[in-house]
Amino acid sequence: MKPFDLQVNGYAGTDFNGDALTAESLHHACAALEEDGCDSILATFITDHIPTLERRISTLVALREKDELARRMISGIHIEGPFINPIKGYVGAHPPAAVKPANVDDAKRLLDACSGLARLVTLAPEHDEGSKTTAFLASQGVTVSAGHCDPSLDQLNAACDAGLSMFTHVGNGCPIQMHRHDNIIQRALSLHERLWLCFIPDGVHIPFFVLKNWLACAGLDRTIFVTDAISAARLGPGRYTLAGWDILIGEDLVARSPDGTHFVGSTVTVPRIKANAYEQLGMTERDLTRVLDVNPRKAIAA
Repeated sequence: MKPFDLQVNGYAGTDFNGDALTAESLHHACAALEEDGCDSILATFITDHIPTLERRISTLVALREKDELARRMISGIHIEGPFINPIKGYVGAHPPAAVKPANVDDAKRLLDACSGLARLVTLAPEHDEGSKTTAFLASQGVTVSAGHCDPSLDQLNAACDAGLSMFTHVGNGCPIQMHRHDNIIQRALSLHERLWLCFIPDGVHIPFFVLKNWLACAGLDRTIFVTDAISAARLGPGRYTLAGWDILIGEDLVARSPDGTHFVGSTVTVPRIKANAYEQLGMTERDLTRVLDVNPRKAIAA
């Protein structure tokens, strides 16, 4: 098994989304990821203003190019936002002031900053008029994922027709309370034959009994496990950052906003995902190989 994590915002004290990323801190994060059994990752950048995203992405790209370990560990880049839903609940921990509708011009700027490393973009289909940005990204060989969004089922299907092929951290990036039937979780699950469905299996973002229900519904053929790890992953309780956010990690190792109203990424690691899968979800090693290795690679044609 060679785990491939499609969503890593930072690790072991290093924040990919910060302005203080250095060659040393990037190497340190990659070494820690390798030590924890991760074969490769997509370095993930969350919503910010386009120039800020361009600068941060370009910095990581340049540092990666000079480091053999970083080149091996970082297979590409996942851009999560800024083309998401700005409504409270759906926007999650992303800064609402930087959220904007999807558009091809800004998408091109972000792809240029990635210097050919863009592999995955998360956006809100309902904020991509005519699915034009989705179609453009798909035409460039980039996997397009729905996330932090609330499209209707018709909008989701239309986006799939245009090239959407994934859903980012199903069950998260949405309000705590929603319509009991017609909600974004049910819509995503209903399209499990069209979409790769990503989950954060830490028992916090999704209680294990709920995740077991969803996996029974969707099956494992198009299921992917991700960490959504932030700089606090692998470290203990304390205060950390994600793209300027102040994050509090309690004794339970859960990453929360300082006011405790919502999660801010995750501190789960691949070893903990494996333990959770065996002990809480009743999965086999073959199952884990599918959701941590085989499916992620198929999803982005790695």
